Amino acid sequence: MGSVSGDDGTPSGFTPQAPFGVWGDSGSAGPFGGGGNGVLGTSRFSSGIAGFTSATSNRAAGVYGAGPMVGVAGGVNGSNTAPAGPVGVYGTGSDGGQLDGLGVFGESDSNSGVFGRSETGAGVLGLSFQNMGLLGVSDHTGIVAAGSTNAGVFFGNVSVTGSISKGGGGFTIDHPADPANRYLRHSFVESAEMKNLYDGIAVCDSNGEAEIFLPDWFESLNTDVRYQLTPIGAPAPSLHISEELRGNQFKLAGGTAGLKVSWQVSGVRRDAWAMANPIRTEEEKTGADRGRYLHPEAHGQPDENSIMPDLRAAIRQHLSRDMG
Repeated sequence: MGSVSGDDGTPSGFTPQAPFGVWGDSGSAGPFGGGGNGVLGTSRFSSGIAGFTSATSNRAAGVYGAGPMVGVAGGVNGSNTAPAGPVGVYGTGSDGGQLDGLGVFGESDSNSGVFGRSETGAGVLGLSFQNMGLLGVSDHTGIVAAGSTNAGVFFGNVSVTGSISKGGGGFTIDHPADPANRYLRHSFVESAEMKNLYDGIAVCDSNGEAEIFLPDWFESLNTDVRYQLTPIGAPAPSLHISEELRGNQFKLAGGTAGLKVSWQVSGVRRDAWAMANPIRTEEEKTGADRGRYLHPEAHGQPDENSIMPDLRAAIRQHLSRDMG
């Protein structure tokens, strides 16, 4: 154990009152300011500095760092770039702007690889100008997010190559009649099948007929086509589909000259992805899920009867403000 006298007046040979495995104080700001390092470790074969503690307190740490800007800094390939603001842990992938390595990597065989918690800001923030700001990869679930209000908030588009399973959904927008003071919400239209809906207005010709042209990909995408016709402005008891869909078009008849007809066509997806991933409308719960609920509170059940109760308990613990 030892120290170096610095320009802050710390005397040479000073040691802290609490027991430490290693104590170093250069009396300077460190790698992001003028001066040197309190502790420096280098290695050709393993970690430059490694820390471990057997203490069970959640306030103990293998490596602990604190500072007005950076608590702990780590870099790959001699990186010495600085963060944009004060951070607890800062990691960079390489020196300068070519960040081709991992800045921070977390791994666990039984719990969270990386856990971030904040009282006022983002628990974990990922930012990228060319690639992924945040990446989660797993044989089961890549990313688990939870929040007392929102589990996730996205500013921008969200792309999903697989399916989405949810309890409900819809849109929330600024209210068209009072955008500054109110929201407007609508629910999604949902079905037990992968339905597509198309509609429009047709005007009957002098024979009371009309031909509806659909996109040239319609029949490639849809099967089990269904029709709805509604006359506008006058009854048309004889209105009907005179020719069903063929060549991406169909015909209606039985109207009168100039009659407007509201039409709607639905189809069930038959593209390659839909055929390979059909909806299982009803499914038995098996294994640990049986007897448990996705939304226990809606059924008057306690959280202990939820799907993945251990995960929910861990999330509740992390979200708790009492971390003692």
